[in-house]
This record gives sequence, C-alpha cells and structure tokens, in this order.
Amino acid sequence: MPRLLIAASGTGGHIYPALSFADSLSNSWEIEWLGVSNRLEVELVPEKYNLIKLKVGGLQGNIFRKMFDLCKLLFASIQVSVLLRQKEINVIFTTGGYISAPSIIGAKMAGIPILLHESNAIPGKVTRLMGRFCDHVALGIPSASEYLQRCKTSFTGTPVRSEFLLDKSLPSWVPRGEGLLIVVMGGSQGAVKMNEMVRNILPSLIEQGCRVVHLIGKNDCFYRNLNKDKSHPNLVERHFSDEIPALLQNADLAISRSGAGAICELMVTKTPSILIPFPSSTDQHQELNAAYMASFGGAVIVNQHDPKKIILKNIVSNLLDSNSLDEMKLNMHKYDYEYPEKKIFEIINSIS
Repeated sequence: MPRLLIAASGTGGHIYPALSFADSLSNSWEIEWLGVSNRLEVELVPEKYNLIKLKVGGLQGNIFRKMFDLCKLLFASIQVSVLLRQKEINVIFTTGGYISAPSIIGAKMAGIPILLHESNAIPGKVTRLMGRFCDHVALGIPSASEYLQRCKTSFTGTPVRSEFLLDKSLPSWVPRGEGLLIVVMGGSQGAVKMNEMVRNILPSLIEQGCRVVHLIGKNDCFYRNLNKDKSHPNLVERHFSDEIPALLQNADLAISRSGAGAICELMVTKTPSILIPFPSSTDQHQELNAAYMASFGGAVIVNQHDPKKIILKNIVSNLLDSNSLDEMKLNMHKYDYEYPEKKIFEIINSIS
C-alpha cells in the first residue's frame, strides 16, 4: 500500500485543501498527517489520519529569537527525515506555511519526492524560498507561476470539500422569507474590522428586507455581549458554521475576506460577492486573490475602511437595486471547476 505524508498546518486555507485531497484518495492509500500542536489541524484532522505533531514556527523577532527558531527548524527537519524512513513514506504533499519548511528539508535528506500546493495569487514566503527544492509545485491561481520561475509548476486549481459539489438545502436555522440572502464570512480566524463595517450597514440591509447570516469568527467579543432580545428575525450571528456549502449555494450575495479558500469556495458555488481583502495579509496576497476572482466578473472589491463611512453601504445598495447580482452569477460560470484533486493525483503519481 503506497504511503502519503500530508504536511498542512495553521489556517483553514492550508488545511481544507489538504483534507479535500486526502478524502478524494481511495482506501488503497495510507495517509499520515504532519502538523503543529495548538493549531487548527488538532480540531479539523479526522482520527483516521494519524496526526503527528512537530514543534516549529516562523523565523520572527530579533536576531536571537530567529537563531533559536532556526535551530528548532533544523531539528524538526531531522525529525521529519527520520519519520519518513520509519513510516516508509513514498511521497509528501504539503500546502505551504511553517510546516512545509521542515517537511521539504526532511524530504531532501531522505530522498523522498514532494509536491507543494500553493493556493494564493502571490506564493507564500516558504513557497518562494523552497519551492525550487520540491519535485513539483501545484498552483491554485495561474499567475502565481510568475513568482516561481525556478520551479516546475502546473495550474491545478485548489481542492474544495466534496460537500461544495453536492446540492444542499438551506439550513433550518437560516431566516426564511422572500428577501435576498446575504452571507458574511471572515475566514477561519474571523475578521473583526470587517465585522464592524458590516454591522454599520445591517439596519439598512434589514430595512430593505434582506436576510443576513453573519459568521463573525471566534475573535469577535461583540458576540458575547449581544442582546438576543434586540436581534431581528432576519438576522443570525454565529461564531462559525460547518454548513458553508449550503449557505453559499443558496446565498444571493456573499461579503467575505479574500483568502484562497474563500475565493475557491465562492467560485465553485458561483456566488456573487463583495470581497474585502485583509490589508495586512502577507505581500497583500488577498488583494491579488480578489483581483483574480473579479476578473471573471463575479466579485466587487471594497478596501477595508472606517465603518462610519458609507462606501460599503452604497455598493451593496447599488448591487441590490440593479440586476447586477444575476449578471455576476452568470459571469461566474466562466470559471470551470475541473476537479483539482485529479490533477494533483496525476502529479503525485508522476513524481513517485
């Protein structure tokens, strides 16, 4: 039985594509998962994939901190190399982030082929520095190849969970009615500043008869202070939901950050969107992700701004008062989802 090691850690943007690919493999593959303690993978990775945890982080802080982290990285790389031999791993699949660095170094030490998947329009720091040492780099957005001239790259797209490809009915807890359904989501970590922008326009949306599902994330303390008696029946606020496929399939409009995961999910479900890139994202990659989706005519980009300004309110009102949402949805059909899992599997077969 061939053995695959998946190295994916940190945010949903790294973990969900790896999970989607793992779940697409047949039972003829044995899968191990490499992650980091106290990160999101501890909650998300199913028990059927044996989760092995490493102590590793980024090279941040002053020179002494960076030297300490570099020593940890080298030690972790040796651990990975030993692990690969012990587990008799045939190939590694990684999705970038901190865990990729020791995985790539360890793979080179052990002589094991490695496929790196990069979801963003601008590759992450690890991908740019270490992609050249991988056997292949799969891309979620074609323009990322411009930053990886010394790598062997292929455009595959980014895997999404199989639930996004199945017709889903609207969850029972979502407000019912004739009004347009707007879903607001800030990613796996939430988006406090974006939430403030949206809350400022909620009265206007409710007044226009819209139904709103606002997924605020776990970092927004407003939720804990929310007076339920004052909430409107057409408004639902939750920390998160595991029914994103059903929400997006039935939404008339999404307001979202533009992480790679969100971009792919919106494109697969053909959901018109207003994208608010996180202004502090590394190398401003969320802005280029948003530009990629906007190029299909399915998204409008709004920069994060003072919640008291009426920019977002005016844009939403213009979309609702015209036929723009229907046109945007039609435009999204220019994007043809061609099952990235199959393309990634073909690459893994070719390098292993």
